[in-house]
Amino acid sequence: MNRCSGNVFSRRGFLAAGALTGAGLTLGDLMMAQQARADQKSYEFIEAKAKNVIHVFLPGGLPQHESFDPKPYSPLEYRGEFGTVKTNTGEVFCNSVPGLAKRADKFAIIRSMTHGEAAHERGTHNMFTGYKPSPALIYPSFGSVVSHEYGPRNDLPPYVCVPNVPNEFAGSGYLSSSYGPFALGDDPSRSTFKVRDLNLASGVDAERFARRRAALDAVNGRFTGSVSADNVDAMGTFYDRAYDLLNSPNARDAFDISKEDDKLRDRYGRDVAGQRMLMARRLVEAGCRMVTLTYGSWDMHAQLTAGVKRSMPAFDRSLSTLLDDLSERGMLDETLVMVTTEFGRTPKINKDAGRDHWPKVFSVMMAGGGIKGGTIYGASNATASEPEDNPVTHADLATTMYHLMGIVADKELMSPGDRPIEIVDGGEVIKGILA
Repeated sequence: MNRCSGNVFSRRGFLAAGALTGAGLTLGDLMMAQQARADQKSYEFIEAKAKNVIHVFLPGGLPQHESFDPKPYSPLEYRGEFGTVKTNTGEVFCNSVPGLAKRADKFAIIRSMTHGEAAHERGTHNMFTGYKPSPALIYPSFGSVVSHEYGPRNDLPPYVCVPNVPNEFAGSGYLSSSYGPFALGDDPSRSTFKVRDLNLASGVDAERFARRRAALDAVNGRFTGSVSADNVDAMGTFYDRAYDLLNSPNARDAFDISKEDDKLRDRYGRDVAGQRMLMARRLVEAGCRMVTLTYGSWDMHAQLTAGVKRSMPAFDRSLSTLLDDLSERGMLDETLVMVTTEFGRTPKINKDAGRDHWPKVFSVMMAGGGIKGGTIYGASNATASEPEDNPVTHADLATTMYHLMGIVADKELMSPGDRPIEIVDGGEVIKGILA
């Protein structure tokens, strides 16, 4: 059931209703108006286009010129050393991503992403929460909000990070820590890869495990009856979900990447990028609602050309294969693939043959899950130094993602002090990229 399609009232809704009462309406009229507004919002958001999300985050700041927004007619010190490649839709990408250029009909590129945070931590916060950092409040990550709104499916954690929680902003924020991510704890590209804590300890069979659980439940029951605290409740939730994983062979199998066909693993690439993306596909196919993975280090202040040549081929190959694999399995229409980074890079090459931090404009990709493929949305100016039209903020991106998942982005959640906080404040759905 979509938990967001009931009588959900945003702060804006109540303010609007207040204006109606000032016009002389009765309490009955007000309630009818509120219900009509709620029904209208429920109708708009009732059908989720995306059942799952794979969030590929490229830490460090992906250079827009050397990926999806080349400037071939700008001076060399702006355009860089790479050339261009024509996509299968007639657009132009940097020739560092030839595989993705052949699949441009499967995704949308936003070339006008913008925010004002030039520090890594603050930019990362924006792109994991939809909010600018605040000294007064820790905001929940996308995955934790999804976990809060929908909960687990098929005995699998709703929110998984591959291989580990990538940063301090990928957690549950002001929500209960029970909505935090489950992390693999090991990299699926390793030959000895093993997800931690998914098997019973040596010498513990199913019967002994059941006795231990019953004893623990009895002790916890007395303790939680007298103590009320988030970390206590959260620990109980973690135990329950761990039991579900241990008791469900299908759930445990979802984490066993060795069950994949060897030829498919080779297509993805037997490297960090390939096996992380393959693991993400396995997990959403099995029932995880949101998988966040990271790849590479794109903070290329020096020798950018060499850095891109080193990191981009594996990314291009593995992401291309992920899109093909999802499509071949009939999963792309219900799986939103979102590729983001904390900011872009400076329009001009620096003295060390690199590019520095540049939050004024950068590019992100969105595919599947209700996205119109073959779309270029927004534009940067001639040197990719600022948006030229249709600027998109991190709040807009978050609102669009939630919209595709059937989550009302301005729904209010309760922070610790019973303060209502909107999931996203002020974002707009990017309608130009919707199918």
